[in-house]
Amino acid sequence: MPKMKTKSSCKKRFKVTANGRVKFQQAGKRHGMIKRTNKFIRNARGTAVMSKADEKIVKPMMPYQR
Repeated sequence: MPKMKTKSSCKKRFKVTANGRVKFQQAGKRHGMIKRTNKFIRNARGTAVMSKADEKIVKPMMPYQR
C-alpha cells in the first residue's frame, strides 16, 4: 500500500505534542494592531492547544504525526 500524504497546510500550521494534542499559533497578530485591545494582543501571544473537536478534523490530515 502506498504512503499516505500529509496535507501541506497542516504541516505548516500545526505540531503534535508528546501527549498527542495539537498545538497551533494564535491568530490575529499580523497587522491592524491599533484596532486591537491590549488584552487581545496579550492573550494571543505564543501557542495554544486545540480543542478535542477540532483535533478530530486536523489529525486525519497528518497521518504520520500521531
